Amino acid sequence: MNFHEHFLSRTFDAVLFDMDGTILTSIKATERVWGAWGLKHGLDLDAFLPTIHGVRAIDTIRKLNLPGVDADVEAAEIMRAEIEDTDGIEQIAGAADFLASLPTDRWAVVTSAPRALAERRIAAAGLPTPPQMITAEDVEKGKPQPDCFLTAARRLGADPARCLVFEDAPAGITAAETAGCVVVVISATHRHPLATHHIQIADYNGFQVSSERSSGIRLERKPAD
Repeated sequence: MNFHEHFLSRTFDAVLFDMDGTILTSIKATERVWGAWGLKHGLDLDAFLPTIHGVRAIDTIRKLNLPGVDADVEAAEIMRAEIEDTDGIEQIAGAADFLASLPTDRWAVVTSAPRALAERRIAAAGLPTPPQMITAEDVEKGKPQPDCFLTAARRLGADPARCLVFEDAPAGITAAETAGCVVVVISATHRHPLATHHIQIADYNGFQVSSERSSGIRLERKPAD
């Protein structure tokens, strides 16, 4: 049995999903908004834009330590601009059907985005409303700290070690690892291969969920047509 097949034989109590780059892609909208903000502040966009993914806006701005910049005010302005810009937001292939197949009390979205923005983007992508959602407002420390995934596991009554996390960004992967979760990396939006020991899949096509209350949730390959 190879590594992938060994993974597919495991069962989990809950499944946790990052949002951007994992169940939907909003890269075009995100980089339009952040690109305009970065130009206003004289940043090198080629160096700056890769740093914004997977972490809270407030943490991105604070880390820059720009003189005279109020991080709370700027983050709020960026959120408003991102809520207004939904052009090009779409689901990762197969995500809607995959999410719909999960037991409603066994999955959550765990995102660095504020709640209002997350709700807007999930609706724009045509995805089901998450039964539980951990957002930027729910934790004091965002990714790469593990707080968000630990909070999600606790709300679902699950052991973090029996939670399967779908992620796409290094900060989120580190957060999930530190929380003790099992990680699968979604690579649909990656421009370059990600160096990681975790299983990587392009999207949700080709996979389905088997679920029984007594045995837990199992990820399976779809039968060939």
